[in-house]
Amino acid sequence: MATTKNSLGLSERQAMFLAVGFYMVTALIMVNVNKWALNKISAPWLLLWSQLVIAVILLQLTDLVGLFKMPKLRLNVAKQLVPLVAINVLGLGVNTVCLVYVDTSFYQIARGLVLPFTVILTYMILHQPSSRFVIASCTIVFAGFMTGVTADINVSTLGVVFGVASSVTTSLHAIVIKRALDSVNGSSLDLVYYNNVLSTVVMIPIVAGCGEIPQVIKLFHEETGPAACKRFLIGVAVTGIFGFLVNVASFVQISHTSPTTHMVSAAVRGVLQTLLGYFAFHEILTGGRLAGIFLILGGSTIYTYARGREMCAREKAKANAIPMTVQDIAPEEGGLDDAVTLHEQGQELEDKKKAIE
Repeated sequence: MATTKNSLGLSERQAMFLAVGFYMVTALIMVNVNKWALNKISAPWLLLWSQLVIAVILLQLTDLVGLFKMPKLRLNVAKQLVPLVAINVLGLGVNTVCLVYVDTSFYQIARGLVLPFTVILTYMILHQPSSRFVIASCTIVFAGFMTGVTADINVSTLGVVFGVASSVTTSLHAIVIKRALDSVNGSSLDLVYYNNVLSTVVMIPIVAGCGEIPQVIKLFHEETGPAACKRFLIGVAVTGIFGFLVNVASFVQISHTSPTTHMVSAAVRGVLQTLLGYFAFHEILTGGRLAGIFLILGGSTIYTYARGREMCAREKAKANAIPMTVQDIAPEEGGLDDAVTLHEQGQELEDKKKAIE
């Protein structure tokens, strides 16, 4: 059977592996370089805002060279995206602040309640119930979170609080995106651009009011300040570039894979992130921390399996469904014309029955 090739000469399978690998590498580097930069100077909001500025500049450059087409900003669309931008800014903030207080290997545990909160909020906001498999997977994830938090004696309470807040905002972000896509005609790339630009603007008063800029300026006057600031600025530049690449990588991965593949890649990334934290930052991996991480990943795997089964069942049911009304017939299958034909055939059968009687 012939294998389809894309414009780069890659098969569909090769493009999928490349997209997943690209996303995992950029996301891993992003988290670890963020931690490295924050170890030099604790200025999470300034770091985050600088990354957004760099990402917007690079997105504009992709438009100039013709790689991507950025949308023109419109006020009516911006107003519709206010909930998304607010949750995005809050979420990015608590994510970064959480990384200030916890190790990269514990970061997976601190933010481990993303899945349970997503299921709970989806039911509360979108009124979508979950299967027993999904509920069981959430229970395992919660057990992993509690194991990691209670078994590790060197846990920062603030880090855990910000991690839980990050889980809530990440869950809300995923739900709000579904509605926000309608505002940009379903274009993920347009949504990424609007989200970055508006978040950059919204964060200006936060950065100005949190006192981090005077703190960085003060370091320039201290003996070791210039060296620390230089390293921080290098970190800002590197994370800004990789923040942009994560945006592109997410867009590419969504375009070439399924949501199930995205969940699996996130789980594998969690394991690699833990190992990188151990080797790069010489972090301590306790038995409780490892048990918590693998319970969270195990629950996420069960969730992925359960959602995959549900999606297959829905597709199979849809394929086996018999159209009963005009609305049930898809346009590409004939639409209204086929419905009229079926109605006429039914009428002819009725007439024949009457004639026989």
